[in-house]
Amino acid sequence: MKLKFRWLFFGLVLLFIVYLIVYRDVTNLADRTEFASFFKYYQTANQTSQQSLKNGTLEVSKSAEASKLGDKKEWIPSEIVVAVVVCGDRLTETLVMLKSAILFSFYLSHDLRIVIFTENSLFQSFSEKLGEWQGHTNSSFQFELHSLSFPDKNGNEWRKLFKPCAAQRLFLPTLLSHLDRVLYVDTDVIFLAPLSKLWAHFDKMNSTQMAALSSEHEDPSIGWYNRFARHPYYGKTGVNSGVMLMHLAKMRSFGWSSYLQPIYNEFKLKLTWGDQDIINILFHFHPERLLVYSCAHNYRPDHCMYSSMCKEADRDGVVVVHGSRSSFHGEKQPAFKAIYKAMEEYQLPMDPFENLLLPMKSYLAQTTQSNCGKESTIFTKQLEHTFPQPLDEGFR
Repeated sequence: MKLKFRWLFFGLVLLFIVYLIVYRDVTNLADRTEFASFFKYYQTANQTSQQSLKNGTLEVSKSAEASKLGDKKEWIPSEIVVAVVVCGDRLTETLVMLKSAILFSFYLSHDLRIVIFTENSLFQSFSEKLGEWQGHTNSSFQFELHSLSFPDKNGNEWRKLFKPCAAQRLFLPTLLSHLDRVLYVDTDVIFLAPLSKLWAHFDKMNSTQMAALSSEHEDPSIGWYNRFARHPYYGKTGVNSGVMLMHLAKMRSFGWSSYLQPIYNEFKLKLTWGDQDIINILFHFHPERLLVYSCAHNYRPDHCMYSSMCKEADRDGVVVVHGSRSSFHGEKQPAFKAIYKAMEEYQLPMDPFENLLLPMKSYLAQTTQSNCGKESTIFTKQLEHTFPQPLDEGFR
């Protein structure tokens, strides 16, 4: 009998040892799998909460923050390049846009390069603010500042086309010879989802496609190009150029720059929207060169001011919101103004859930009297997916 109890005792001890070994292995495995963010959430949050506060915000490592996000399996490219052209009084608006890009770069730990073409008088302002944000985000991005540069021939005409320096982006394939791909955006856009959702469309291009854009309108009955344009345009309703993936290497091989002056000479008296019209004309004659992506990647007031017209945004949420026609600043589109206000007030690298998502939802809740405000959940859907919870109770 004693012998049986002795063997039973040794058996229980052996099972306990096996349990400890298995538990340790499972714990280590959790750190290596897609469930690491759940497993490590409280551990990393508590560790980072002990780090020093600087300028009222928490300095944390990118790897620690990336483990707390909702987008666990987000595809991360090696580097995303965002290009923008800035003139006049668009400094603040541009910085709000760049802040939204840096936000996702920092928390999702992907490399971001910002390329800015601007007036020399704005160099210092950009350098100071972007340098400050680099300090707050562990240098999660790099930036380049370039002076405006137009062709010697008809340079003044190109400079003044549509809006001051707006046509600069037409010459990016030549000016950015050190880069193969960029995501060009107007100053009046805000990213509401990881930039990789846009950048991934480069891999969807076939061998001939060299750019990606969204349609100008979803409904031809209210389309501008098909009703008013006096020049050729792409497809049934034209394309909007405010958010444009540009495969610069393919554009250079195609001879993009050689088409610009002839198009301008032929249609300059018929151009209403300047550089966007030239892009439409070029792709009208070369439609095989363009990839058209969802309206959710360039969501404008036209998609909701009368009724909901972007099914992809209704289903999955808005990826990029475009405050065209001063929608971020006027009173006609309060939902767009609310989004801009929330992003403008947000300070890097504070908790996006507490300090961006919740304020944005609060501001949008006050806009339900407008048609776009009635669709307000589509503006926060992607943010809720990426930042589903606070970083830690101690951060509040």
